[in-house]
Amino acid sequence: MPLVDMNTLVGIAQKNNVLLPAFNTTNLEMTLAIMDALERAGMPGIIQIAPTNVKLSDYEYISTIAHMAERDYTVPMALHLDHGKTLDDVRRAVNAGFTSVMIDGAALPFEENIRFSRQAVDFCHVNGVPVEAELGAIRGKEDDHVSEADCKTDPDQVAEFVERTGCDLLAVSIGNVHGLEDKPKIDLDHLAKIAAVTPCPLVLHGGSGIPYETIYAMKRYKMVKINIASDLRRAFIGAVGKAYDANPGEANLAKVLLSARAAVTEVAYTTTLAINGMTDVQAAA
Repeated sequence: MPLVDMNTLVGIAQKNNVLLPAFNTTNLEMTLAIMDALERAGMPGIIQIAPTNVKLSDYEYISTIAHMAERDYTVPMALHLDHGKTLDDVRRAVNAGFTSVMIDGAALPFEENIRFSRQAVDFCHVNGVPVEAELGAIRGKEDDHVSEADCKTDPDQVAEFVERTGCDLLAVSIGNVHGLEDKPKIDLDHLAKIAAVTPCPLVLHGGSGIPYETIYAMKRYKMVKINIASDLRRAFIGAVGKAYDANPGEANLAKVLLSARAAVTEVAYTTTLAINGMTDVQAAA
């Protein structure tokens, strides 16, 4: 099935009452592993990459991998830019064939965030690409980017922000954190206040480390997209490490990387089901 734009994917998720897992990739093996997991689960989802990882893979390479592989899968998926920090990031992703982007102006003052996000929206919408923006700072470490900011999204600013930016999705801060080094303290009551006023669907960053039942509960509050990165990266690195420990002289790189791909697929598969309150048995049925 062809990669679809985020608005189409959100529509599918809402029609079927499911949360969309958004898994961060870095290379070919992780990209295919994510696609394998979504296909196995029989559920829609998102492949995404941040500019910090594009240093290794490049926008064009990741896009080419996803678009070449799409013919082998039947479930709908989107290819998303995660944490675009500059308009150049956004333009490069769109020009490479990404079907969704995130513009991250969360660290900017409110008015500057609106202006910056609006610029991205204007460019992307002309090209038929939906935009996720962010309001509220999220603490934690993501790759080589560390943020000490911890500022929950102000519900009083949400409607104005969405209207003035024209964004299609809104990433919010409700006690979630990036990475696994800090402990999330999810405030569902605060999310409910945001949900009561937001004109668009919501996104949660930092899904790794949050209890699945807590994530599942967010469906009641217009949450539609859950970002997950650290769990998959640990699975990949752990599989390579185990291969080395088992045989430090191993020279079969394909064998090692296939085991890493399988490990990522397993984590992404179980996560896709778990955030939707499902088990293996229910998925098989």
